[in-house]
Amino acid sequence: MSVNQIGEALGAFIILFASIMSVISAFGLIRMPDIYTRSHAATKSSTLAVLLALVGAFIYCLAVFHFVSIRLLLGIVFVFLTAPVAGHLICRAAYRSGVPLDARSGDDALKEKLFKEPRKKTMPK
Repeated sequence: MSVNQIGEALGAFIILFASIMSVISAFGLIRMPDIYTRSHAATKSSTLAVLLALVGAFIYCLAVFHFVSIRLLLGIVFVFLTAPVAGHLICRAAYRSGVPLDARSGDDALKEKLFKEPRKKTMPK
């Protein structure tokens, strides 16, 4: 086997593993009980699936076409930076909107810190 064939097989294997992670992410979205755990399943595993697919495509392009794709590298960086932040903001908006936790999720430790006492609205002088 040549180096090109090994790189091609490695890229294809990583893309296959990414598709398996994507299916696991879909099962997590279906099975989880509330918005917070669903967001966790969607954010973590689908981010990993997209990153693996992009890394596999990068390795495949490097082995077969012999060039470094800057677009794939930028895609890896942007997905790695933006997907967890988006998941966090969705959960934060759901929590502040009053979406309840599932009974199996445990206790809500943030509730006492955020809603200890209502804020007094004062008009500026």
